[in-house]
Amino acid sequence: MDEKKIARINELYHKSKAEGLTEEETQEQKLLRQEYIFAIRNNLRGLLNNISIKEADGTITDLSTKDRTKKI
Repeated sequence: MDEKKIARINELYHKSKAEGLTEEETQEQKLLRQEYIFAIRNNLRGLLNNISIKEADGTITDLSTKDRTKKI
């Protein structure tokens, strides 16, 4: 997500608090927020996939290959 889109999200937020948004602006704000959340989740997923865990038996397991259905 580029800086222009983040600036637009902030601009729409401030406008909504000051005077309200039109229906088109509300839809634009919703789409921009969804895109922002998607970018944040992908970034976090990428970071977590690069983490390795040292198990109790001394082996090293990549977090990306760890069984996600198993409770920790």
